[in-house]
Amino acid sequence: MAELDGKKVAFLLTDGFEDSELTSPWGAVTDAGAQAQLVSPADGKVTGKKGHVQDVDQPVAGADASAFDALVLPGGVVNADHLRMDQDAVAFAKAFFEAHKPVAVICHGAWILVEADVVRGRKLTSYPSLRTDLRNAGATWVDEEVVVDDGLVSSRTPDDLPAFNAKTVEEIGEGPHAGQHA
Repeated sequence: MAELDGKKVAFLLTDGFEDSELTSPWGAVTDAGAQAQLVSPADGKVTGKKGHVQDVDQPVAGADASAFDALVLPGGVVNADHLRMDQDAVAFAKAFFEAHKPVAVICHGAWILVEADVVRGRKLTSYPSLRTDLRNAGATWVDEEVVVDDGLVSSRTPDDLPAFNAKTVEEIGEGPHAGQHA
């Protein structure tokens, strides 16, 4: 895996996230040397759908994408649905695209990208039920384990986490990508 010393990675999520889609990528980026921070519209702590509890490091309302090198968006239906309805969360996610920074998204996490209007002309994957949403937003949706499109890493389900984690670390290590845009 790439060395991520000195890199700061935001994980954007709220209650109802898919536990392994937080804990596995979090472990991958921190094991590679990055500092991970949980950014959320929730106060204090967030709870995954299977019971994992984690402290919120920073409220999304005051978060600044320029303070981070990359963004990871875990899935979970409830998490993803609530995030896409939070204006601060949507603006925070969009800011990473505007700054050409790597973004990694898995499962239902892609809903916020539809809301942020950043998938037009991009190739990605997701949980299969988002296929139509992503296509309607202008994306090319494919059914693959992991897809990388100019700094945008996407995967379908927790089964894809090994490939997702490896590509996420690789893209963060490469830094900004000119093709990553809003």
